[in-house]
Amino acid sequence: MSKNRNENKEKNKKNDKKIWLLVALTIILVVLIAMLGVFLVQNKQQEEKNVLAYTDLIKELSYGNIEKIEMKTGSTTVKVKMKNVEEEKTTIVPNTESFIELVQTKVAEGNEIELIQKSRSVVSQIPSMIITFLPTLIMVALFIMIFKIQGLGEKGKIYDDTERKTKIKFDDVAGLDEEKAEMIEIVEFLKKPEKFTKMGARIPKGVLLYGKPGTGKTLIAKAIAGEADVPFISMSGSEFIEMFAGLGASRVRKLFEKARKLAPCIVFIDEIDAIGSRRTSNSGAETENNQTLNQLLVEMDGFSSEETIIVLAATNRPEMLDKALLRPGRFDRQITIPTPDLKGRLEILKIHSKDKRLSDDVNLENIAEDTAGLTGAELENILNEAAIIATKNKHEDIENSDVEEAVKKVTVGLEKRTRVMSQKDKKLTAYHEAGHAVVSRYLPTQTNVKEVSIIPRGIAGGYTMYKSDEDKYYISKTEMQEKLIALLGGRAAEKLVLDDISTGASNDIEVATKIARDMVTKYGMSDTLGPIDFQGKEPYEMQMFGENIGDKIGEEVKTLIDIAYRDAISLLQEHRDKLDMIAQALLEKEKINEEDFKKFFEN
Repeated sequence: MSKNRNENKEKNKKNDKKIWLLVALTIILVVLIAMLGVFLVQNKQQEEKNVLAYTDLIKELSYGNIEKIEMKTGSTTVKVKMKNVEEEKTTIVPNTESFIELVQTKVAEGNEIELIQKSRSVVSQIPSMIITFLPTLIMVALFIMIFKIQGLGEKGKIYDDTERKTKIKFDDVAGLDEEKAEMIEIVEFLKKPEKFTKMGARIPKGVLLYGKPGTGKTLIAKAIAGEADVPFISMSGSEFIEMFAGLGASRVRKLFEKARKLAPCIVFIDEIDAIGSRRTSNSGAETENNQTLNQLLVEMDGFSSEETIIVLAATNRPEMLDKALLRPGRFDRQITIPTPDLKGRLEILKIHSKDKRLSDDVNLENIAEDTAGLTGAELENILNEAAIIATKNKHEDIENSDVEEAVKKVTVGLEKRTRVMSQKDKKLTAYHEAGHAVVSRYLPTQTNVKEVSIIPRGIAGGYTMYKSDEDKYYISKTEMQEKLIALLGGRAAEKLVLDDISTGASNDIEVATKIARDMVTKYGMSDTLGPIDFQGKEPYEMQMFGENIGDKIGEEVKTLIDIAYRDAISLLQEHRDKLDMIAQALLEKEKINEEDFKKFFEN
């Protein structure tokens, strides 16, 4: 073990020396470029001082003020010595033959002018050649240095931590019971491959994990390696992408060379869509991408039955991947990592609360109920933020108020009590948020209001929070229609009460438009157009549905929005008294909780 450590130290020292050498060379090169720049600027300034315009030269010739003219064959630049002037001047002559004839004529007329004609020597051309080609030489030198740095980075970044075995186990992964059960087979493949090969079974070469960011794809990959007690070689897909052609493919080869030496092992490629997106026939960076992907396909095909190497890959955009990656023999298994359900969220909260000092009033079940749709990473972040807030508030333990504030901070944004709002803006915000709350209260499919506030958070001037106490896997058309009404309740309240509208509803309109568009184009919920998927279709594919199909889709989306807006206005007109009471309470208290909100509807 000590021998390996010493070897690693020696390698690190060598790499450090190389890096420092490159840094030193870079600094020297930058200084040389700066010196050259200063020299060229000074030289140019000096030349500009000693330049004599051609028209002025002709005038001086006619006045008889020219003493000597020196020319070199093949050059349009002449040196001129004027009488009673010490410094020589330079002039660009547009036509040398005509100029020589003119000078000879002046000499014939009796002017004392010394005309010297010289041939250009190779030696005299060297300085100008150096200056001409120096920028190109500098660029070539920089290119070589960058290439060297890329090469050093390649050796260092890929394998720095690969031989360390992960300590994460399945017990550290919560909320993914079915997925863990599927992965136990992979662990068995890695531990006892001969058990499967005797039966004639082929060990799966790859497993693709896909799901939203933060659902635990990387965590479960590490847990597999930890359970199997094998090396875990991890690399991000973006690390393969380089500006130099061929480096991406080279990195893939070196990665799998290392894997073969460490087998049995796991190779984990995060964000595989960075290199695994569909191949194109274009040039440039996409060609480099294609080469990298092709090399990955070749390496996965090259596994022999004796090499127990399993490639795990993660992505949140599976639709972007090339079909060649997804065929059997490469990524044999594709497993969706979903957002956790109520039970899963509770288990995740229990794991992340082990090292937290929680007060007796903190109920993890209530937190799990109020956080439907959040990922494991977001739940961990909520508890971490709660710990920070409790520390700021000088609490001995994390209290329920700290957790509630953390949930709002993560889901809505940071509270901004210092932001000064005019009375006009406060009134508009109060009626806007009251509009959302009142409309939602009278829509059967919408969840209960948990809190309404006109205190700015994040980019929002106010907010209406809903109690998300159940996990939904399917959403009905009626629920989506009523969601549109709830979203437009704020805009409807502005129009109804203030007879004006503001920019405050921009996010509501954006979300509502997306829902309406998905209803028509993705879920086939339009009675006019029928159950057809229009989303993501190419223009030529859309033509099969008839002419002006885009206009018809737009009309259907607009109809859904118009009906929802009309229904929101109607509901607020019917319950105008509730709208006014809640808006007034918001202006007085700035915030209304769930209990206080319910009291408005008890009578």
